[in-house]
Amino acid sequence: MKMVMAVIKPFKLDDVREALTALGVEGLTVTEVKGFGRQKGQTEIYRGAEYSVSFLPKVKIEIAISDDMEEQVVEAIQEAASTGRIGDGKIFVYDINNAVRIRTGESGQDAL
Repeated sequence: MKMVMAVIKPFKLDDVREALTALGVEGLTVTEVKGFGRQKGQTEIYRGAEYSVSFLPKVKIEIAISDDMEEQVVEAIQEAASTGRIGDGKIFVYDINNAVRIRTGESGQDAL
């Protein structure tokens, strides 16, 4: 089992969700987060005053999947979230040792 975590631009969330649904992904967790990477924030002007925004709004998506879906899911997220500009985000994949469905007690692959 794998956990795929992607940090993307908020306006790309619906595109990513649609791409994942088309692959048969049955569930995902979405969290609104703030952060920065190579962008290093940005400078904005509000009512004539210039100020720096250190952290930019992002969306973090977490998906638990079977090992055989890893490449498809990563590719789908990458294609759907890409704008070709700096700040598109990152995708991280890591192993899951175990998963348990609380309602039924199913564990491992059956819990997904």
